[in-house]
Amino acid sequence: MSKGIEMERKVTKFGNSLGITMTEALKQIGLEVGDTVSIDVKEENGEIIIRRARKVQLPAGISSDFLDTLSQVMEDYDDTLKGLKDR
Repeated sequence: MSKGIEMERKVTKFGNSLGITMTEALKQIGLEVGDTVSIDVKEENGEIIIRRARKVQLPAGISSDFLDTLSQVMEDYDDTLKGLKDR
């Protein structure tokens, strides 16, 4: 098993968002600008796991534009959708 990179970073502000820089860690797993990642937040132990997103084969008749639009709508209406879930 290869040795991982251990690093410590400060949380900084990027526009209205909080973030960290970790270019070398992302490069180590082969990520580049524009790649998609999967983020798993484990509140119970304070972990955030970032993985390269798996490529998904879309069913016939479903375009990537549709999924992009659906993703944007879900992001824009996240609070509303969460509120509906609790009804």
